[in-house]
Amino acid sequence: MGNAPSSRIPTPTTSTTFYEADEKAKMRNELNELDASLAKFHVTVPLSSSGQLSLDHVASWETVAAGDPKVQLARTILSHSDIRQALASRTANITDQHIFNNVIDFKTGPVTNQKSSGRCWLFATTNVLRYNIMKKFKLKDFQLSQSYLFFWDKLNKSNYYLELMIENADLPVEDRLINHLSGDLISDGGQWDMVVNLMETYGIVPQSLYPESTHSSLSSPLNALLKSKLREHALILRDLAVSLRGAHVMEDTVLATLRAKKEELIREVYTIMTATLGVPPKPTRKFVWEYIDTDGKVGRWEGSPLEFYEEFGTKPYSPSESFSLINDPRNEYSKLYTVDKLGNIWGGRPILYVNTEIETMKSTVIKMIKAGQPVFFGCDVGKFSDTAAGIMDTALFEYENAFDIKLGLTKAQRLQIGESSMTHAMVISGVHLDSAGRPVRYKVENSWGETAGHDGYFVMTDKWFEEFVYQVVVPKALALKELVAVFESGERVVLPPWDPMGTLA
Repeated sequence: MGNAPSSRIPTPTTSTTFYEADEKAKMRNELNELDASLAKFHVTVPLSSSGQLSLDHVASWETVAAGDPKVQLARTILSHSDIRQALASRTANITDQHIFNNVIDFKTGPVTNQKSSGRCWLFATTNVLRYNIMKKFKLKDFQLSQSYLFFWDKLNKSNYYLELMIENADLPVEDRLINHLSGDLISDGGQWDMVVNLMETYGIVPQSLYPESTHSSLSSPLNALLKSKLREHALILRDLAVSLRGAHVMEDTVLATLRAKKEELIREVYTIMTATLGVPPKPTRKFVWEYIDTDGKVGRWEGSPLEFYEEFGTKPYSPSESFSLINDPRNEYSKLYTVDKLGNIWGGRPILYVNTEIETMKSTVIKMIKAGQPVFFGCDVGKFSDTAAGIMDTALFEYENAFDIKLGLTKAQRLQIGESSMTHAMVISGVHLDSAGRPVRYKVENSWGETAGHDGYFVMTDKWFEEFVYQVVVPKALALKELVAVFESGERVVLPPWDPMGTLA
């Protein structure tokens, strides 16, 4: 017995053979997949091993181009023509009619004009809010003051930037975050949650109470001056922070001292802004608004900006009870997103987005239009659009045909590589549906004056919506319950400050 092997221990021959066969099969599959993958690549030797361009490159390219009649025709026409005009699609211009079978039942006026400023988000917001105000008071023409919101936004963005400089005073001045924050630090642009912050804090007023000024309509000179001062203020605060901490001052005292200095510095911003934009009405001080309705009757209302907002700006749907849906194919759907260090009122409502499929956004827009509610939306207006004709259509220009190229980027890839982002906010006030109830085109109210588009209105095709619309704002009462639940969950994914979803419309 002692040294004899146990008969219960099997020999390894059979299991090893199966194992080896399985491994060989896996290896063959992997090699076949590799061969198939490599077959997609056409490996050639470059004309320049160093990577520099040479005349040999030009000569080879010109040989191909010279023998292509399409290229020769393109050279004949496009060397002295605007490619957008020369390559505008006749078919698209005929197809994209300004006809819609579902529209908001009340037309507002006048067509607004943001002029030489980036205040589209404020114009889009006030254009949405004025619908119900004009209906209630039977007004033919009416605008809410965009300049009023612009003033408070600019002042608060200045404070927001300096607070971030205090918060991050320990970072080197050349740090990516400091560099990013000090770029377009008080942009004219904004987001839905930012305007809600403004209205909840300062209210709204008719434009007659705080009209346009030169520098609300032409904002770049004011912005340049304010940026110079604020960057100077940032360095002052950073130096003070270093001095205080170097002297081993208690951290609570450091923060209090820095904020006191900030308040002293930002008074200069207030002085500049009131001189260029005018002193705005105080949010709690009463004013008198007088108006003439369509029957020729004179009306009068008295109250504060906050009371005006509460009484007329929150019905039938309160802005504070509305939220942003976005379509960002880079990121997971049915999730809540925010952008780090993005805002206007320090400690205010954060910028929040619920990411969802594009078809959900479309159905939401249709539901809102049928409910008589205009839609605030954010898009990349510069892509495949014709301002004069008022058309936004992915088939608008024949670039691919004229140059024999393929524009192959997906929506996600455009966001990833910086090709596209949310650059402009407007209002959807109508939609044209086909016989099956599918959207064909949308009626868009812009803020570029009545000479742009069709008396100030644009037509947006459904395909353009899919590719270049990134956001729609929806009241909770009209949104899908599951999306409201995502919004109210508070479980947010934080995107970095430089993410394209942080671009301000």
